[in-house]
Amino acid sequence: MNNVFDILSERGYIDQVTFEDELKELLEKESVTFYIGFDATADSLTLGHFLQIMVMMHMQKAGHRPIALLGGGTTMIGDPSGKTDMRKIMTKEMIDHNASRFKKQLSRFIDFSDDKAMTVNNADWLLNLNFLEFMREIGVHFSVNRMLTFDCYKNRMEKGLTFFEFSYMLMQSYDFLKLYRDHNCKLQLGGSDQWSNILGGYELVRKLEQDKVYAMTFKLLTTAAGTKMGKTEAGTIWLDPEKTPPYELYQYMRNVDDRDVEKFLSLLTFLPMDEVRRLGALEGAEINKAKEVLAYEVTKSIHGKEEAEKAQQASRALFTGTADEGSIPFTEMDKSLFLSGMPIIDLLRELELVKSNSEGRRLIQQGGISIDDIKVESIDKKVTLDDFKNDKVLIRKGKKVYHQVRI
Repeated sequence: MNNVFDILSERGYIDQVTFEDELKELLEKESVTFYIGFDATADSLTLGHFLQIMVMMHMQKAGHRPIALLGGGTTMIGDPSGKTDMRKIMTKEMIDHNASRFKKQLSRFIDFSDDKAMTVNNADWLLNLNFLEFMREIGVHFSVNRMLTFDCYKNRMEKGLTFFEFSYMLMQSYDFLKLYRDHNCKLQLGGSDQWSNILGGYELVRKLEQDKVYAMTFKLLTTAAGTKMGKTEAGTIWLDPEKTPPYELYQYMRNVDDRDVEKFLSLLTFLPMDEVRRLGALEGAEINKAKEVLAYEVTKSIHGKEEAEKAQQASRALFTGTADEGSIPFTEMDKSLFLSGMPIIDLLRELELVKSNSEGRRLIQQGGISIDDIKVESIDKKVTLDDFKNDKVLIRKGKKVYHQVRI
């Protein structure tokens, strides 16, 4: 079997790594305990997190032991990386709730049975730290001058950086030390935007424990246009089916840029690389077949085979004129609301397809809203019972977002 390092490298995950040859040899010779941290800033993981989960699954399949670190403690501060302003401070109750949701979602992808993996929460050791003891043991090993050269802090200097956020790197570094001491964890993984924080922990463990540990980051999930994968006009693509239905996830993947197909097949599916390259090489109308495979495989991995098949059938139904079939997201509404007609903009807001009246007007004026494939020409349009066929009507926003209303 190939070394998992080679698998991750061939599939395009790896961005930066410390002592590459040493780490590759270690991953070849023994089962390595590694960890990835997830700060509990929302009540669901996202498609961006799924790339990290894929890495965990590849590592576990190769015989290594994942630790999913829930950031119940570090979320109390909030990572300043990539942020122009201080994160909103969350209550402990909100953080605990989010962390519990993360744990449940991760269990769908990672095998936690028989000690093959574990979840820990850094609230267990960070919330009750003694400040002076912590600074004497940990803080003394961090150079303020050097920390200020890291992008996560440097980019915040003009607008102001609080000591509150400045301490985040120390907390995350202490996590690595704690996991090394308690679980012999020798590798921290994370997104490339975490390189500075991860290096802090890597250097701290090597300095205090005089042992070899390692750090590796993987590329962030971005599109060919340079935007973060999973961010849309309608919002974030979540792994929670209540927040992003399987059909919406399928449609999102089905409509990716042609240039992204091969990369996303490599990063977000377990298809063999020969098949990934074959599908990625398709051109013209043929590339749509590759997109269908991508959408199906990602939806299956996240929501299961049954939901993937339903989403695929619903997507195909859109192109055969039977768009009310399958698992297209729908909202049931009272028929009386449409007796005298509901203004289209009010309906769009009710369905959460737009966030404001001005957004609704702009979309209509740009030809971005259709009712049963008939473009809405006027912002004054009212949806009446005459628009419904068999008590159903399909609203389309742009080319990708569909929502059915049933009465």
